[in-house]
Amino acid sequence: MNGERLEADRIYIDVGGRPIVPDWPGLGNVSYLTDSSMVGVDFLPDHLVIVGGIYIGVEFAQMYRRFGSRVTIVEQGPRLIGREDEDVSVAVSDIPAREGVEFRLNARCIGVTGGDGYIAVSSDCADGARVVLGSHLLLAIGRRPNMADLGLDAAGVGCDERDFIQVDDQLPTNVPDVWALGDVNGRGAFTHTSWNDYEIVAANLLDNDPRRVTDRIPAYALFIDPPLGRAAMSEREVCASGRTALSAKLPMTRVGRAMERGETLGFRKVLVEAPTKAILGGALLGLNGDEIVHSMLDSMYAKARYTAISRAMHIHPTVVELIPTLLQNVEPLQ
Repeated sequence: MNGERLEADRIYIDVGGRPIVPDWPGLGNVSYLTDSSMVGVDFLPDHLVIVGGIYIGVEFAQMYRRFGSRVTIVEQGPRLIGREDEDVSVAVSDIPAREGVEFRLNARCIGVTGGDGYIAVSSDCADGARVVLGSHLLLAIGRRPNMADLGLDAAGVGCDERDFIQVDDQLPTNVPDVWALGDVNGRGAFTHTSWNDYEIVAANLLDNDPRRVTDRIPAYALFIDPPLGRAAMSEREVCASGRTALSAKLPMTRVGRAMERGETLGFRKVLVEAPTKAILGGALLGLNGDEIVHSMLDSMYAKARYTAISRAMHIHPTVVELIPTLLQNVEPLQ
């Protein structure tokens, strides 16, 4: 830093990430917001145009629509949150759509212009107007690690084919006594995965406890209302793996507590490996889905067969009580 040489017995690279700002025509000539700067605004946009239909874009869309802004999402793919199964994506899209959020999907060749009090986002859209006029622009197309100015080449720290710092299962790099944690290692870009990275490194170095990244089960949430809780494999991933699997799906209209609260949007889906009876993954979209997913995660960490949970007695009336019912109705995945 500024020509100063820093030395240490052990070095931990955990520098976080920043929003991706694309090289679109005209973007450098207009004002725009990112997911970082958006949290500091002290005004209400009249019409917020969000480019990016991934998780953070959908979250901000519902938030600002409820604040009172008109909101339009411009997404290059054919649907929102495209990494999810299509039924999950469709159901998630329906939630902000019910509240008046507008979508422009299959948007290609995006360009931006601006004038006095307006932003114009143009694209080659398969549906809807090719130009969206708004008052403010939010870029929500993803984040990248803060690695560009670290001088990794000079230190000999290697990166993988995705340009993340290459680490093994206990997070050391190829350089002795240098570890990479959090956004920079490509093993997850969430607060909870970064914290778990720290726990893995500390356990190995300080407690002689051989914890590994591959011990953890991928999990995350989409924080809209109602939220989506996701654990491990999607249906698409299960099918691609070639596993013989079972699945079950239960609409939130079956959940008494959700009916009582008048919050019945969404559904629950679980995937099970047929030979081992192990739970492979699940999607819980609906009231408290971001919390209920942990009951599934805990069962997976305990390596319990799905039949152990399907025979459990849960308390009535709670939002989680029909997880056993869901598991009692698994059928071969088509």
